[in-house]
Amino acid sequence: MHNNDSWLPLFPLNTVLFPQGVLPLKVFEARYTDMVRDCMQSETPFGVVLIKSGSEVGAAEPEAVGTLARITKWDMEKLGLLLLRTEGGARFRIRATRVLADRRLEAQVDLLPADEPAPVSDMHVQCAKTLKIVIDDINAKARAEQGPEFASPFAQPLKLDDAGWVANRWCEILPIPLKARQKLLELDDAQSRLSVVYQYLQQHKIL
Repeated sequence: MHNNDSWLPLFPLNTVLFPQGVLPLKVFEARYTDMVRDCMQSETPFGVVLIKSGSEVGAAEPEAVGTLARITKWDMEKLGLLLLRTEGGARFRIRATRVLADRRLEAQVDLLPADEPAPVSDMHVQCAKTLKIVIDDINAKARAEQGPEFASPFAQPLKLDDAGWVANRWCEILPIPLKARQKLLELDDAQSRLSVVYQYLQQHKIL
C-alpha cells in the first residue's frame, strides 16, 4: 500500500491507465529513466496521469485522478532506452504536487476505493461476450506480427465475469477522446462505468 503522506513519482502521459490494464512504455528521458530505476530498486510503483496541459517532454500539468503503475517486466534495448511492461493498480486522487530540480513531478495522493468484484449483470453480459471476441482478435493479429516475441496487451487471466474488469478493458480500447476516457476512470462505481460502455456499444451498433 502507498503511504499517502509520502511523495509518489508521477509519469504524465498522453494516455489513461486503468486498474489491471497493461501499459508498455519506452523510457528515454534521463529524468524518467532515473525515476524508473529507483522504482525498480525499491519495488515501488509510480503514478500514471493523463496530461491536462503541457507535454510529455516538457512541463506538464496532470489530471487530478491517476493510476498506480507496477513494473512487471523490463529490458534495455540499447543504452539509454528502457522498455517497460507495467500493470495498473489502484486509482488515486492528487492532494498536492511538487516539481523536482530535474522537472519531474511528485505528488501526495489519496488512494481511491478499488472496484469490488461484481458479476456482470444479465443486461451487460453481451458486453463481456463481445469483449472476448475483440481480445481474441487483437491477440491473434499481434501474435501474427510479433511471432515468438508476442506478449498479449491484456493481463492474464481474463476476468470476463467481473463487471469492473470488463468495463476497464472496454474503456481502454474504445476509440474515444482522452478526456472521455479520463472521465470514465474517475467514475467510482464499476457498474456505472459498464453502463456507459454498454450505451456506447449500442449507439454505435457494436452490440
